[in-house]
Amino acid sequence: MPGYLGKLLKVNLSTAQIEAVEPDVSLYEQFLGGYGLGARLLYDVQRAGVEPLGPENHLMFASGPLVGTPALMAARYTIMGKSPLTETWGDANSGGTFGPMLKFAGYDAILLEGIAEHPVYLWVHNSRAELRDARALWGQNTRHTIGMLRHDTHPEAEVACIGPAGENMSLISCIIGTGGRAAGRSGLGAVMGSKHLKAVVVHGDQPVPLAVPQRVWQLRQKYLEQLSGPFAENLREFGTCAITEEAIQYGSAPIKNWKGIPGVDFPGAEKLGGEAVIRLEVEKNGCYGCPIQCGGYVQVGETKTRKPEHETLSAFGPLCANTDLEAIIRANELCDLYGLDTISTGSTIAFAMECYEKGVIDAADTEGLELGWGDPEAIVTLTKRIALRQGFGALLADGVKRAAKRIGKGSEDFAIHIRGQEPAMHDPKFSPGYATSYKMDATPGRHTQGGAANVEGYVPEGISLAPIPKHEYSGKGLIHKQMSSLVHVVNAAGFCLFGTVCIHVQAIPEFLNAVMGTEYSLNDIYLIGERIANIRHAFNLREGVNSVHFKIPKRLLQGTSRQGTGWSQVNVDLDVQVEEYLRAMDWDSHTGKPSQRKLEELGLEDVVHDFL
Repeated sequence: MPGYLGKLLKVNLSTAQIEAVEPDVSLYEQFLGGYGLGARLLYDVQRAGVEPLGPENHLMFASGPLVGTPALMAARYTIMGKSPLTETWGDANSGGTFGPMLKFAGYDAILLEGIAEHPVYLWVHNSRAELRDARALWGQNTRHTIGMLRHDTHPEAEVACIGPAGENMSLISCIIGTGGRAAGRSGLGAVMGSKHLKAVVVHGDQPVPLAVPQRVWQLRQKYLEQLSGPFAENLREFGTCAITEEAIQYGSAPIKNWKGIPGVDFPGAEKLGGEAVIRLEVEKNGCYGCPIQCGGYVQVGETKTRKPEHETLSAFGPLCANTDLEAIIRANELCDLYGLDTISTGSTIAFAMECYEKGVIDAADTEGLELGWGDPEAIVTLTKRIALRQGFGALLADGVKRAAKRIGKGSEDFAIHIRGQEPAMHDPKFSPGYATSYKMDATPGRHTQGGAANVEGYVPEGISLAPIPKHEYSGKGLIHKQMSSLVHVVNAAGFCLFGTVCIHVQAIPEFLNAVMGTEYSLNDIYLIGERIANIRHAFNLREGVNSVHFKIPKRLLQGTSRQGTGWSQVNVDLDVQVEEYLRAMDWDSHTGKPSQRKLEELGLEDVVHDFL
């Protein structure tokens, strides 16, 4: 099928056996790629109950059908496996050029299992693959690792690697690509560390086949002409930091470990806004083939480093009551160098600061480090200690859930997480649809999964829905299903999530059809997304994990928030939202299990017998 090379690289790290296999074409038709293809394959090859940091947990790198093609904003790839942080389905999405280069190297995806005897890296080049010794790289930061691997393989190779945090199996560690691109969530850096896999390195020059090449290029030109709206222009000028100042001012970004009141507990939002960040920008960059180029590099003193994204600015900024932009940039640099998820790291430091404020811990516990709210040096110092598992940092290196368990003394009451995953920097009190996503998606606490929040106040072009009132909780079930299904396809196809905002939604089936030779309608896209949602959900159910019972911290649901032009007390009725979503999905309201009818309708008959 065009759009795919039709090859999956299977690597057993324990035996050093490598083989290329050709998945059945129906898997591509039904699940596309990325975590759609990955969820189906991992469900098939991995038994339930494996240890996330053990040899039987598989780790998969996968691109989508649009990746490496002329399709606009289609450079994303996904890393996936059972999460050691949440013990659920885990995935982490990233951009840059790694995903396209994986396709150019001859493969749609790489599936790894086992544990190597000593540190290794996987080198994939034009359909050839080998494991190489990485002992000399173990302990090195990601930037040095990438430089050395490019020297040893190819100067234009793309690298996805771990730093010391992943090697130390920090459960909030992540995987860092060339240019600091992070596959941040689910703690999958720890899985690479447990496997003694320092890096995956890819390079190639094989073209990605296109079903109708002329049509693909026509569509690219057609949608290029749409990239002139305000959102696209803001992304082009600022990147995601374009939204940070307003998010803080209007209550979308959380403050002081989710307990702060916008406009009261964090004045000075402009210090972290787009204008402030861009004043430090010295170079722009972006993902492969993207005309927006929303990324960039900033200069602080002698250090040139990646421009912080909105999530990072919020996690190390208002969440920690910190207005020092340079400290945020330094903390972001440390996370990139050592391989830490910035959302989880900032959240964990905010938790520690509240522990310090409440007297649960003191300077004796922190080796003399005073953790006052907003202290920029404390934030930077503690970030490095977390990355290296040093002193008090070792206690925090596995996220807030485990830190609270170790500290005790009632700290569990303000350890903000959903089944171990620190939530993203989008407050459900401001956009209640996020509460359903945080609770019900197979990856807890994730903001990039789509749902009713996508149409609370604004509807992307081509979506046949009217804007829905944020704080009316009933009537969102079918909308949440529709929007989350759409975003599952966006992620699986390799599209950037911003693509659904910047251009007409019809671009998704049009590009897929031109690249793959299919005849998908928008309704077909929703059905594929629903199938992906169900197989990811089934993975969790087979593990004995039922998201219906996930607990959402009260701070995410109750408190002061913006409504219209004013402020008022909000109490998000998550029970109503979840009940209606379960009904829309045809999932049982108590067990979370899909009905047999639903699974058969989606072509998942084999899944029925696993947990019904």
